Amino acid sequence: MDKTQIIQNTIAFVKETLKDAEGGHDWFHIERVYKNSLLIAKDENVDKFIVSLGALLHDIADAKFYNGDETIGPKMARKFLENQEVDESTIVHVENIINYISFKSSLEKGKKFSSPELDVVQDADRLDAIGAIGIARCFNYGGFKNRALYNPEIPPNLNMTKKEYKKSTAPTINHFYEKLLLLKDKMNTSTGRRIAADRHLYMEQFLAQFFDEWKGVK
Repeated sequence: MDKTQIIQNTIAFVKETLKDAEGGHDWFHIERVYKNSLLIAKDENVDKFIVSLGALLHDIADAKFYNGDETIGPKMARKFLENQEVDESTIVHVENIINYISFKSSLEKGKKFSSPELDVVQDADRLDAIGAIGIARCFNYGGFKNRALYNPEIPPNLNMTKKEYKKSTAPTINHFYEKLLLLKDKMNTSTGRRIAADRHLYMEQFLAQFFDEWKGVK
C-alpha cells in the first residue's frame, strides 16, 4: 500500500479511536505532535514515514487511562499496522517509540531504546506538555483526576521512581516541578530546544503570577 494512503488511514483510525478521549490526550493532541514532529524532522536525518506513524500512534492507548497497562498501546498499533501491510521492521520501530517516548520511561533504570525518529517524536510530544497548551493540558488532566490546584503543605517530589510517578495524586502545580519544568533540558534536537526555551519561559512567568495571586499580592 502507498505510504501516503497508510498515513491517511492512520489519521482516520486515530481520530475514531480517540473520539471520546480526555481533552489533553485527544486527537488534537496527536495532531499537534504530528505537525511538530514533521517540523522538527525537516532538520534531522530521519525516516519521515516512521516519524509520522510514531507521532500518530504514540498515544493510541495511553497507559494512564488503562489502569497503567503499558502493553495495550503497542499491541493496538501493531494490529493496525499489520492490517495496513506495513513491514515488520517499521512496526517494531513504532512499537519502540510508543514504549519509550514517555517521561516516566526516563525514570526507569536499565536498557533503553534510542533512534533519531524517537528523538523527533519525543521532542514534539514534550513540546505539547509545556508552554500555554502544556499549562492548559496540565490543569485539564488535574481536573479530570479531581486533584487540588495547589497545596503548600505537599511539596513536589523531585526524586520519584517510575512507580511513584505513575501512582502520584499530588496537586497539579507540583507537576510543573516534577516534570514540565524539567523538559527543556531533556530535548534531543536543536529545533526542539529552540521552541522549548520560549515555552519554558512562559511557564515560569505563569507560575510567578500564580504564586503572587495565591499569596494575595496581585
